[in-house]
Amino acid sequence: MEMGRISLRKCNGILSISSFHISHSYSSSSRRSKVKGRVGLSSSNFEKIKCLDDAVNLFHQMVRMKPLPSVVDFSKLFKTMISMKHYSTVVSLFRQMRKLGIPIDGFVLNSVINSYCMMHRADFGFSVLPIYLKSGFAFDVVTFTTLIRGFFAENKVKDAVQLFKKLVREKICEPDEVMFATVMNGLSKRGHTQKTLSLLRLMEQGNTKPKIINYNIVIDSLCKDGNLDDAINLLNEMKQKDIYPDIVTYNSIIDGLCKLGQWEKVTTLFSEMVNLNMYLDVCIFSTLIDGLCKEGKVEDAEEVLEHMVEKGVEPDVITYSALMDGYCLRGQVNRARRIFDILIDKGIEPDIFSYNILINGYCKKKKLTKAMQLFREISQKGSKPNIVTYNTILQGLFEVGRIGVAKQCLLRWYLLGQYPTYLFITLCLMVILSMDLLKKLCHSLISWKERKC
Repeated sequence: MEMGRISLRKCNGILSISSFHISHSYSSSSRRSKVKGRVGLSSSNFEKIKCLDDAVNLFHQMVRMKPLPSVVDFSKLFKTMISMKHYSTVVSLFRQMRKLGIPIDGFVLNSVINSYCMMHRADFGFSVLPIYLKSGFAFDVVTFTTLIRGFFAENKVKDAVQLFKKLVREKICEPDEVMFATVMNGLSKRGHTQKTLSLLRLMEQGNTKPKIINYNIVIDSLCKDGNLDDAINLLNEMKQKDIYPDIVTYNSIIDGLCKLGQWEKVTTLFSEMVNLNMYLDVCIFSTLIDGLCKEGKVEDAEEVLEHMVEKGVEPDVITYSALMDGYCLRGQVNRARRIFDILIDKGIEPDIFSYNILINGYCKKKKLTKAMQLFREISQKGSKPNIVTYNTILQGLFEVGRIGVAKQCLLRWYLLGQYPTYLFITLCLMVILSMDLLKKLCHSLISWKERKC
């Protein structure tokens, strides 16, 4: 079998994508499929893994077995550990395998690359690539999709796009719809809707035809940009190509239409979904409820809630939070609290967004005592306030003139290493300083008046 050659130049100790070159890419029939194990572990061995210690202990048992377990078993172990988010341990155990001369395969290497990427070290993942050719394994589309996703996760958009273009240009591997979707999703999340659309058109002209996942990314991006006409046109284009929209497609468009208040079109799409016997899930109902609430149509939103329950769809924390927000926007914080209590009675754990909505509602009504009670409850329930929580509480305290309490909160949060936004702290300090100066000015005026008398 002809050997491939990989060329990677180091730049500041990190392998450079621009210098990445393969002179020969293996066919799909590689040594990967030829590396077979000798002893297969039963599934019960992996089912017993409940924590990191269990996984590490099993690894040490495996490396002492004679003959060794199958490389597939090592791959299964790594996969289990990745699902438990023990990424650094996967890398460490892989290094031990290499030192002990234990056979590896492409699946093991993919697990290592995935672990590096999940640790936000895609550059280290990239440095694993030479091992493929040295070991005689073929690169596959999963390997590079993982790396591209890793670069996007670190916001290294240029590196992700550069790697993708290199793969296509030099025919290192044929991108599939998942790789295209990974690039499209990474671009769309950063507002590059037109580039995302261009990739869709590129797919239509190439060997890898777009599937529903690819169309959904573009439609969602168009909707978020407010280009609902283009999104609906693309929806119709899909139908003409016999690519049928799913619940995700409709959810994106309905969300966009709700934000623009185009309720007639929303109704039309809902009817279309019903006619297609499409299962309406909690996500689509929550989207509709949120849209109605933001338009002030809270009673209509309550009716939708009743309808979804009748259909056997259980509301979740997002559904109830949308309804709470609707009532708070109308100043009906007591009704919002009623929804919050219903949520808890149903055994649904409120998230920080639920708390923030209700805290903001209380602050707007200047009910700071209740807002502070909720704020304390967040930590008691094992959750953590976020920047929005801190900003809301501080703003509420300032609006009712409780400057002393606000200063105490700022100091306490600072000591705990929890801060509101820098801009908000600056504004707070300006208010505190202005209040202190005002007090000093008042004292000076009183003293001056007393001296004159």
